[in-house]
Amino acid sequence: MTWEDSVLYLGIDVGTGSTRIGAFMAGGTMVGTSSRPIRTMQPRAGYSQQSTTDIWSAVSGASRSLLADHDLDPVRVKGIGFDATCSLAVVGQGGTKISVCPDGTAEFDVIVWSDHRAIDQANRIQMTGNVALESVGGSIFPEMQLPKLLWLKQKLPDQFWAAQYFFDLPDWLVYRATGSDIRSLCSATCKWTYQGSRGLNGEGWAASFLTEIGLGDLVSDKFSSIGSAFVAPGSRIGRGLSASAAQSLGLMPGTHVAASLIDAYAGALGTTGVTWPDGLQPEGRLALIAGTSACHIAETRDATFVPGVWGPYLGVLFPEVWANEAGQSAAGALIDRIMNGHCATPDLRARARKNGCNIYDELEELLVALTGSTDDTHLLTANLHVQPDFMGNRAPLADPKRRGSISGLTMQADATDLARQYLATVQALAYGTRQIIGAMRESGIDIRTLVVSGGLARNTLYLREHADATGCAILVPNQQEPVLLGSAMLAATAAGRFEDLGAARAEMSGTAHRILPRTGTVARYHNAKYDVFLAMQSHFADYDQIMSAIRTEVGNER
Repeated sequence: MTWEDSVLYLGIDVGTGSTRIGAFMAGGTMVGTSSRPIRTMQPRAGYSQQSTTDIWSAVSGASRSLLADHDLDPVRVKGIGFDATCSLAVVGQGGTKISVCPDGTAEFDVIVWSDHRAIDQANRIQMTGNVALESVGGSIFPEMQLPKLLWLKQKLPDQFWAAQYFFDLPDWLVYRATGSDIRSLCSATCKWTYQGSRGLNGEGWAASFLTEIGLGDLVSDKFSSIGSAFVAPGSRIGRGLSASAAQSLGLMPGTHVAASLIDAYAGALGTTGVTWPDGLQPEGRLALIAGTSACHIAETRDATFVPGVWGPYLGVLFPEVWANEAGQSAAGALIDRIMNGHCATPDLRARARKNGCNIYDELEELLVALTGSTDDTHLLTANLHVQPDFMGNRAPLADPKRRGSISGLTMQADATDLARQYLATVQALAYGTRQIIGAMRESGIDIRTLVVSGGLARNTLYLREHADATGCAILVPNQQEPVLLGSAMLAATAAGRFEDLGAARAEMSGTAHRILPRTGTVARYHNAKYDVFLAMQSHFADYDQIMSAIRTEVGNER
């Protein structure tokens, strides 16, 4: 092995519940991984908080474990790339912690991406109708950062004024690793409404918009707290890893650190370069990054506005390439919600442990046993339907106040009933993806292939139902950790191994296996189920209208 062949690049992914790190060679081969859990505090309904101390401890522990468990010399590591959830980290003067907790608990200084405390603030911003909202599909969501900042200013003013920096979590990780407050265009554009096409030194902020929504204070300090310098993802940051960060991670000071990506975009980067088994590139690709939530990211050469879909965003992955982002706030989380709320789950989990498998394997075996064939399991939900908007509808309806429902429940509450509910939930998520694809197609974006990554890419039922329900071919990368690979591509680019991210993707991506959609009666069945899905969405609006008058009278909000 030559010295060049021995060089490694670390991809570090900070997800909702854990930190994962992978070490990769320049050709995309992964040589090892490690992970550590992350705590989440939920002080009340709709609130989710984390601690940057916990997060960095998890990153450090996973890094040291990776090096030790796989006997990797830190000298071999030439670059680090970070991705993370689009959570909001608040930093005080000198790096002190600033609480985001309503009760003032000091250790929690991160508002998690899924936190919906800022619904009222999002509504206020939406009411302005400002042209800046065009870049988020015409509708801002409480998961974005400006509503959260406005909530902090209104509800926790002391903490708001004490803050020196407000970071998207991917940018905070780079800040913690290097000491530099330079931000990535990915986070700033996608979650903060920054327009990178206007410039990289703060020119992309819409000062009049920030002032109009009540955040003019961010303008008066020349945007220093939210970012006044931006670079493309994969750019080399400062002098690399600081001495203190290197000691924490067990790496060498000065190791190159890349400008970061939001986790979904790392997944898109690590998947959309894969090829068919015959080596050809699939056309009409949509990256589906499916874990706790699901993100749907399309790349286009021209700016395409899709109502209810975020974007178009320029340069958030590649220069001169636009991205549109849709999603579902609860995907794996919705499956967990259904599973954890069913009385048959504990016994089925125990059976799975006894059989040396996971509960989803047991559920799929039950579904096959009920029909006698793997080809007909989809038919088990003809009278059972799920509307999956339990955490609102991120896209294409862009309504955080929508709620989910189940139609067709019986008095049965055994494992068979759980299996049917599980199947109906997975199908509902697929119909949500179908609705998103339809909105993109109506605006002229060609979608024919779903390239899937994230935890649900390992769920065969999820993949099968998505293929059949959407009519799209499914590609699943043979690389088991495509999100980590995407961040490793950042690292390799920052380290100078590749000229740009496009070259890194071309070299480090591998092949994928394919699932083709079934046609005929299977497609017609899903067409009928999709009609029910749309009807249930419509019924929610009807019910909401019926109850609106009395809700106003009694002073309750949905």
